[in-house]
Amino acid sequence: MTATRTRADDIQAITKQIYNYCRSMDRMDKEIGYAVWHEDGLADYGETIFQGTGRGFIDFVTDTHARMISHSHQVANIIINLDGDRAGSESYVTGALRFDIDGQLTQVIVRGRYCDRWSCRNGRWAIDKRVFVHDFDERRTIDAIQFPGWSTRDKNDPSYAILALED
Repeated sequence: MTATRTRADDIQAITKQIYNYCRSMDRMDKEIGYAVWHEDGLADYGETIFQGTGRGFIDFVTDTHARMISHSHQVANIIINLDGDRAGSESYVTGALRFDIDGQLTQVIVRGRYCDRWSCRNGRWAIDKRVFVHDFDERRTIDAIQFPGWSTRDKNDPSYAILALED
């Protein structure tokens, strides 16, 4: 840690990156997603999902999510252990994914944990390696309430203007 960076600053910076990852997934914003990983960062979501670079994972998920109707990722129970410019974290994640499968609305809920190794390079915390631990999932057909959503999975989503403090 530098003299101007505190432990609380580092924990907040890592937590924000974890939240940024979820935002990048739900808005399909590759640039935000790329920034969560260091250039040489690795993503291990298991042999059946993805093993490779963090940047490659962002591309893979963006392409996969494009085939869905909608999706939402939330994280909780974030635990971070710091050691200077290195850290480890565990974050519980719930992903809700909606598909149209043969005309039937289908929802998949995935619950797991992001187990991340971090480092701070040039003042920026990013992932060196993520291991996704899959705890359980479920798939079911659903009847959605007939209330249309207004979110978008791109930069047209209202959150971009709000976060940019634009009117």
